[in-house]
Amino acid sequence: MAHQSLRIILLARDIELRIVSLIVRAREGAAEVLLMDLGSNDSTVEYAQEIGCEVLHFTNEVTLQNIASFLLDSNLERIDSTLVLSITNQWKLRDLPLSINRALEEWDIHFSHRVEEVDAESIDDLVLGSAILQHVVLTHPGMEALAYLGPLARTADLDEQLRVRIVEAQMNVGIPQRESLATASRFAQLFYWMLETKHPLLLFGIPGIVLFILGYKLSGNVVGALEELNSTSISVTLATIAMTLIGLFGIMVALILYIMGKQVEQIQSQYDWPARKSQ
Repeated sequence: MAHQSLRIILLARDIELRIVSLIVRAREGAAEVLLMDLGSNDSTVEYAQEIGCEVLHFTNEVTLQNIASFLLDSNLERIDSTLVLSITNQWKLRDLPLSINRALEEWDIHFSHRVEEVDAESIDDLVLGSAILQHVVLTHPGMEALAYLGPLARTADLDEQLRVRIVEAQMNVGIPQRESLATASRFAQLFYWMLETKHPLLLFGIPGIVLFILGYKLSGNVVGALEELNSTSISVTLATIAMTLIGLFGIMVALILYIMGKQVEQIQSQYDWPARKSQ
């Protein structure tokens, strides 16, 4: 089979901790990688743009027909195959090579989907707009065929001349894969994120934990070692107690600020707060 050019589109929202690793790994197997953002409220778009990834803003309902129409209207350069990946919490980076392999096969439409309820009907009766996207591979003819279908179109309504495969998503075979930075070093990724965002768990939590542990360890040794009661022993003892209390206070402040920050983000996201968009 001749070498095919492939475009990978990441369909996602609020994945700032994963976006860089996803784009870097996807570029290893594709000629072009794009982010189709679903309205992120974090720094997903900014991180993608920093590493030169084009961002498309998708605001419609996530259905196969809407995605195909949106890609056609975006006037992207024509390419052999387009792989659209739905990046959710269940999707793992180790699934990427298998999805790329599907994209290199000779399918005009290869649609992997999930269904919320078990349906006894045949695959021909599947309503395309109701299926939950896992990934879809589209050639230009396949993209055009989907774009012109109605919202209630079924699998049987697709052109018979197209090479189509519709499959229900299943757990992939656990073959060995190279681990990404996101999987191999979760702590390093979290630490970098806390540095970038000046997170309260870093600013108050880590110093608080250090002071609390040191104060707790020193308090027992100081009290046992200083048998004579004088101004020096009292000062050292009070210093260790103060260190312990300051550390405990720092831990409590970090937890309170972290919880409050999450609540503020949830409220801003729920009510579409203008200040959140400007950040």
